[in-house]
Amino acid sequence: MNIKPEIKVAILDLYDGVANEGMRGFREILERYKKQHDLNLSYQVFDVRGKAEVPDLGFDAYISSGGPGSPLDSKGSVWENNYFNLIDQLEDHNQGNSDDKKHVFFVCHSFQLMCRKYGLGEISTRRSPSFGVLPVHIVGNGNNEHVFEGLSDPFYAVDSRSWQVINPDEKRFKDLGMELVALEKERPYVDLPRAMMAIRFSPYFFATQFHPEADAHGMSMLLQREDKKADVIAEHGEAKYSEMIERLEDPDKIVHTQHTIIPNFLDKALLKYEKVEERA
Repeated sequence: MNIKPEIKVAILDLYDGVANEGMRGFREILERYKKQHDLNLSYQVFDVRGKAEVPDLGFDAYISSGGPGSPLDSKGSVWENNYFNLIDQLEDHNQGNSDDKKHVFFVCHSFQLMCRKYGLGEISTRRSPSFGVLPVHIVGNGNNEHVFEGLSDPFYAVDSRSWQVINPDEKRFKDLGMELVALEKERPYVDLPRAMMAIRFSPYFFATQFHPEADAHGMSMLLQREDKKADVIAEHGEAKYSEMIERLEDPDKIVHTQHTIIPNFLDKALLKYEKVEERA
């Protein structure tokens, strides 16, 4: 009798108890991936900010969520010290001789924290919050990035943030061997720098400033809330708002992004298990 190996995924919840769609999105992707590949896969959620919880190194993959508030104000806090200590341990582990590498995916707030940790760019508040279904442009070596396999350029993703990381420090990227692989949409009529949207930190660490876990239904419900609708119209106009609603119904946009990016990450993170076959 074949006993399937146990696969464990840690979800690092940085939402600090604030209601969100992100955690549901991660669970949905993992449940679908488990069923699709017939895996003995389980996941555990850690309340990083609310309870200063962090996992140990006994997980096969780690997903670190977005969250509210400033990515600067937590500097020196107990929870952030615990969080960065875990990251340091994972880096040390991956630099060792073990074949059991630990892969981590960082989303939005986690992306911003990691950019601060590595000193990769300028972190600031946006002139106005970004919220909606927006194009993301692949740059640099992003065309060879396995996480993006199957996506068009640009592809569409959910962007929801009041903060941004801009003005990449190219020397720092080069010194650390890291790569900027995506930027936010081009704005030819706005003289503002484009935010960094995806970074390959190492063969095992990948981060996006957008939300690849977001699903079309959850985003549709959010966009139809009067406050969110008003925000989008104020920032982008009614025509763009209508276009975002249409994009949610397009299977090649948000649906495709949710079914591609994190599953591609999981393929690489969990390939050591024979039951997971890399997709063509």
